[in-house]
Amino acid sequence: MNLSRIATTLSLVGAAFIIYVGISYLVTPASMAPQFGLPEWPHGDAVAFLNIKGIRDITEGLIILALLAARQRFALGLATLVIALTPFADMLTVLRYHGSTSTALSVHGLTAVLVALTGGLLLREQRVLRTGHEKAAAARLIGAGAAQ
Repeated sequence: MNLSRIATTLSLVGAAFIIYVGISYLVTPASMAPQFGLPEWPHGDAVAFLNIKGIRDITEGLIILALLAARQRFALGLATLVIALTPFADMLTVLRYHGSTSTALSVHGLTAVLVALTGGLLLREQRVLRTGHEKAAAARLIGAGAAQ
């Protein structure tokens, strides 16, 4: 499997997963909240904050899918690196508010690393393509010069 397919697969899996998580926060917020890792979660009208998390997650997944569909792989790489800040901040939030350290590191921390890795692969893919195109152009110039 080449670099492009790996990056595409990781992007699609990541988008599908975060959209699923977002929908779950909208549909069943009370069952999702304890899995976030915080020691307490909102109750009553404060549950609306869980909807905000759900919408945020769905939006991030849709950004990934939109950039994939538009074949904007460099922009997708940059966006994915920025999106990695969300699970990183979630990890820090869980740790700061004395939540589950294991959830902070295993769920949010690992997600941040995987999302950043995907972004890095997408940017590397573009660098490899650009280098390949530059070498091909140089070879054509050398070939054209030798033919004269």
